[in-house]
Amino acid sequence: MEAKLVDRLPEGEGWQFEPKWDGFRCLAFRDGESIALHAKSGKPLARYFPDVVAMLRASPVRRFVLDGELVIPVGNTLSFDALQLRLHPAESRVRRLADETPAVFIVFDLLLTPDNRSLLGDPFRERRRKLEELFPRLAVGGLRLSPYTRAAPQARRWLERVGAALDGVIAKELAAPYQPGERAMLKVKCLRTADCVVGGFRYAQGSREVGSLLLGLYDDDGNLNHVGFTSSIAQAGREKLTAKLERLRQAPGFTGRAPGGPSRWSTERSGEWEPLKPTLIAEVQYDHVTGDRFRHGTKFLRWRPDKSPRQCSLDQLVREKRPAKLMADILKPRAARKA
Repeated sequence: MEAKLVDRLPEGEGWQFEPKWDGFRCLAFRDGESIALHAKSGKPLARYFPDVVAMLRASPVRRFVLDGELVIPVGNTLSFDALQLRLHPAESRVRRLADETPAVFIVFDLLLTPDNRSLLGDPFRERRRKLEELFPRLAVGGLRLSPYTRAAPQARRWLERVGAALDGVIAKELAAPYQPGERAMLKVKCLRTADCVVGGFRYAQGSREVGSLLLGLYDDDGNLNHVGFTSSIAQAGREKLTAKLERLRQAPGFTGRAPGGPSRWSTERSGEWEPLKPTLIAEVQYDHVTGDRFRHGTKFLRWRPDKSPRQCSLDQLVREKRPAKLMADILKPRAARKA
């Protein structure tokens, strides 16, 4: 079951609110000694998380289907980078990482009971009650029961602390059945904006029109560092924008960290970009910041001809507060309880 992105949390009775953890969504299946982990896309995850497979196999409960989120605690927070590192083709590397930074499985739904009864048609209120009854019997250290609240004001306070560990807040109807493949839950994310220098661009694949703008922000030493990209450019204006960008081509584009450097995400096209004279300023909308970079592609909002390039500095990026109480529940094994 998936979530539909909305602007605000629903009002009224009949909703349960849960943190949307910054991890990999996962369905965990057990049937005797057989363990399977599957991502939201349906792709298998077990080979990348042998620690979670071993943890679930150690449980005395021999049949279940759990819905939850895989996360990796590093220090006093959760690391999305550590999750990405697990997606490696070398089994030896995956196992070393599993030993060094074990994953945690945060569970929030029960779809199949130990006596082989499907709960897909049951209302979420009942599924959650049965999950809370089952959770102590699972008896493995790497499982956590996701906290929740049924009070919208508390959920809104969580949203104020989104970032670092949380990706947003999920709202679930207490009376609703589980609906695989449907966007039957609601998700609210906290989005922010930043004014960025366009330090370069890439042509669209197989085209001579702009495909994406490469964004930069200045550091304290006056270097323009590549921080991400935006490709949400209106098709109607691409030809005119391409001509404008081509007139502004000028090396080096970025004087600090540049696009196309060594990275596990690099592709053959990562190094193919056109440097620009740092004069254009774009306001973009973003969600997460990781290591002074936008983790995901940003949404182009508007041009800012009123801004000076040097006003576009890294200190615009919001350093999100860590949701301390929620994190304490996840980093340390504790009895299940409401948030």
